[in-house]
Amino acid sequence: MRIVLAGLATSHPFTDARTLASHAELVVWEPDPERLRRFTGEHPAAVVVPTLAEALATGPDGVVLTVPNPQVPGALAAVLETGAACFVNKPAAAGRDQLERLDRLPIHDRVMSTSVLRFAPAFAGLTVDPADVLAVRATVRHDVGLWATGYNAWQDTPGEGGGTMVTMGIHGVELLVALLGPEVALAGAAGARRHYATLRSEDTGVMALRWADGVTGVVEVLGVSEGEEYTVTVHRRDSSETVVIEGGDDPVKGLGYEGTIAAFLDMVAGAPSPVPWEQTRAVLGVLVAARESAPPAAS
Repeated sequence: MRIVLAGLATSHPFTDARTLASHAELVVWEPDPERLRRFTGEHPAAVVVPTLAEALATGPDGVVLTVPNPQVPGALAAVLETGAACFVNKPAAAGRDQLERLDRLPIHDRVMSTSVLRFAPAFAGLTVDPADVLAVRATVRHDVGLWATGYNAWQDTPGEGGGTMVTMGIHGVELLVALLGPEVALAGAAGARRHYATLRSEDTGVMALRWADGVTGVVEVLGVSEGEEYTVTVHRRDSSETVVIEGGDDPVKGLGYEGTIAAFLDMVAGAPSPVPWEQTRAVLGVLVAARESAPPAAS
């Protein structure tokens, strides 16, 4: 089996590769020399190629695509031409133009883009009957202080990576759409810089959601946090149920990375994505609308 790591723009493909290395030959393309050196230091047997086109010309069985958001539509278009299974590390789009460009692509059923938390063991078994649900809430605790130093500035830039509202907010929106489906719209959003004054985006945010059947939801994004934790609460008439997702002793398993790559490998073997693109499109639509309705406040 041959897997192409197309881009190393975030930390996720490094984690992905540690799992994939025991299953496949790795081919890597990454234009940033420092990121590439880090990767080859961990995976000295990986085949390094200088361009995306040359990576795809190796005939991969699957592709993990991780490039800055403005580059995703063009890179994904090239991957789609190969017919290989593709996992697009989240988020696949962070702005209206990017989303519209994705909408024009012939995305097939072996393309997946999702927050890894969907596959976290603590969440994966949770199911609800929407008819019994009054409201839902997701809280994302993930510190963004590294961005305040200028690291990966494109992720913190609203017009490129979407900032905290999009890049961290996707975790909460993803979990709620996984529970209640894609018939959802943004009802409102707000963000603020409460601690990291040098950010280009926000360090806290909130989104209000409403599903077509009337269920309401809230996503809280807390980018100032000493720990990483994600919670989902389902409110019913007679009770509330809360699930907590944490890394624990094995973050690769606990946060869903392992399950995500297992799903990707199933796609490589021919299975359709377990995350329908309709759901991914709904998640991205909410995030893009939130970004547009809540521009970062001036410092």
